Amino acid sequence: MRRLIASALAMVGILALSACAGLPVSGPVTAGRPVDEVLTGPEVRFFPEEAQPGATPEEIVEGFLLAGSGSSNDWQAARSFLAPSIQSSWDPSAGVTIVPTGQIVAQPAVDDMVKVTLAPVASVDETGRYEPALGGTATLAFELVEIAGQWRIARAPDGIVLDESVFGTVFHRYSVMYFDLSWTYLVPDERWFPTTSAAVRITTALVDEQPSDWLTGAVSTAFTDDVTSVYSSVPQSAGTAQVELSPEVLALPQLTIDRMATQLEASLTTAGITEVQLTVDGVPIAATPVPTRSTAVTGSPLVMTDQGFGFLSGNAITAIPGLSEAVVRSNPVAVQVGPDQESAAVRSADGSVARAEATDDVVVLDTRSGLRDPVIDARGFVWSIPARSPAALTAFGPGVESPLLSQPWAAAGATDVQAVSISRDGTRMAGVVRVGDRTEVWLSGVIRNNDGVPARLGEPTVAGSIEGEAVSMAWTDDVTVAVVVRSGTETNLVEQVVGGASATVSGPAGVSISTVATATSSVRLRSEEGGLYVRRGANWLQTAEGILLLAVQQGTPQQ
Repeated sequence: MRRLIASALAMVGILALSACAGLPVSGPVTAGRPVDEVLTGPEVRFFPEEAQPGATPEEIVEGFLLAGSGSSNDWQAARSFLAPSIQSSWDPSAGVTIVPTGQIVAQPAVDDMVKVTLAPVASVDETGRYEPALGGTATLAFELVEIAGQWRIARAPDGIVLDESVFGTVFHRYSVMYFDLSWTYLVPDERWFPTTSAAVRITTALVDEQPSDWLTGAVSTAFTDDVTSVYSSVPQSAGTAQVELSPEVLALPQLTIDRMATQLEASLTTAGITEVQLTVDGVPIAATPVPTRSTAVTGSPLVMTDQGFGFLSGNAITAIPGLSEAVVRSNPVAVQVGPDQESAAVRSADGSVARAEATDDVVVLDTRSGLRDPVIDARGFVWSIPARSPAALTAFGPGVESPLLSQPWAAAGATDVQAVSISRDGTRMAGVVRVGDRTEVWLSGVIRNNDGVPARLGEPTVAGSIEGEAVSMAWTDDVTVAVVVRSGTETNLVEQVVGGASATVSGPAGVSISTVATATSSVRLRSEEGGLYVRRGANWLQTAEGILLLAVQQGTPQQ
């Protein structure tokens, strides 16, 4: 049996395990590689060895853990290491503990007990939700029994352990789609499922379960509590999936059914399914997906040069009528433009936050000291927060100023907010916060009143951690936040997947980055010297100079 080299780990606790016990799923955030890079590649399956005759107790435990990579036939290989009494009761779908490469090494057996000490980097729970680890180690204890001269595991935890080098192959990241509260945008809730059961797991998550806790109150779903998925499979033919729903769906308004079809089709698209047919008792029901608004950012970079503010094409600036003049008059050092290009959030050189309007008006909104770069959401609200006051987040709408929002970041221990960024659909607020001696990326759902006015942020979830200080941040798409991080003399770009791992990308050689902005399939950086850089594969290409400011675009006007 193959043995792996052990990592040097310090044990801080013992996790007593039983047949229904779970694997460790908590600990401090640790930087990791982007395990989801393989999502667009061909499906790869592992076929690990089953239990071999004459294997020692340590080899049986190691083999069992390594066999977690083989999901075929309901983890048949892993079950071969278990005693018959627990083979059917062991539940591999209870969760995943992701560990560094080479860490699955059993300690010598003592009194028919074998222990394995792990330092997880992340975990995935039974619903597919990814959570970065919060540090420390945990020791798993396995009880073994000798059956007909062969060692087998008599007590084991539910769930599996996966080496991070294979996790992204056995499990893929999929988007379970919800609506924003206005039913305008689709909002992804990222989940990790085995590739062998992705379609049914996605369907179950959407139809029968709830959004992730941190999104509760920030998103809507067309699926009512009394509508359930009926079968434990999703038959597919020529890219079309049949989803069998309970008869209660027939009593719902047609718009609700159409929205259900929209959510299902968008969710299953991430598993390679192009069309969905809803059925009840095997009979198709009419459903037409409803139109939704895209959050894509298209077109040229939006910048300010000595020619003014607008879209850069070659060396020329194309102004946004009314808005460009207002932005220039605001004396900006940071600008974020709303999706309809009718208003912009501005931090001026004097430190104040203002709203620039396409009517050529500039309205000063916030004059508190130490304000961070503001953001503007899909509904036109400008959000402003002082760096040292995580509880003092305020949203300003056209003619509306929300009071200090119920801001759980301070209650959760944040002492400094280095940057904030709101998703283009207006449902999720990301922030880089300081907690003790750590810098973390936090996410909260944006909860609004019935009229769309922000009411509060939901409880935060930790998406990841960074080493250094955040200089600028922006959403690159619906599921990724890019953060410019300065550490000493180095400036890098950290791309944090919402519900996944992060990747650190080196910035242009010898260049200090000041701002990040994004467009479809493109990340743009502005250097402190005024250079504009665009990423091309693994390289950075300078496309312009003399850029005084690089603005963040929150979308593209509807056609």
